[in-house]
Amino acid sequence: MSATHSAYDLFQKAMEEFIGRNYEESIEAFTQAIEMDPELKLAVMSRGSAYFKLDRLDEARSDFDRVVEIDPTNARAYHLRGLVNDKSGDHQSALADFSKAIDIDPGYGAAYYSRANLHAKLGSADLAAEDIQMATHLTEVNIEKFANENNVWRSQQLRLEEMDAADPMAR
Repeated sequence: MSATHSAYDLFQKAMEEFIGRNYEESIEAFTQAIEMDPELKLAVMSRGSAYFKLDRLDEARSDFDRVVEIDPTNARAYHLRGLVNDKSGDHQSALADFSKAIDIDPGYGAAYYSRANLHAKLGSADLAAEDIQMATHLTEVNIEKFANENNVWRSQQLRLEEMDAADPMAR
């Protein structure tokens, strides 16, 4: 078994623990996976999320910083680091992280939502309203996109079923 495969297996185990809300156990497994593959950014980010769930904010921030170092275009890492900064009271850094996540991925609705909440907390109602409006728009676009993709799939499926029914040789 290769080191990468083993790291992936440990990552899977860690995710099961995380989903089961066994955050301490997930941190241990994520750490083992990261030791085997230090570039496994999803494991680093997930461990940071587990630390965040346990209010271990410095460790969470450290992991999100590491993901940003590995991949400076990772919008989710900036967003998660922004949540840590907001929770720890560093609102300016949180705003900067949410804005960076949006700059990287203008369709990242969760970052708009988080930034809107922070703007509201800081008394900037107009900025909060703009971000909520954008988050709502993105949600509607995503729902419409999903519906359209589902309709295309259903149309193709019906066409295939009709072809089978019309062509006895296809049976």
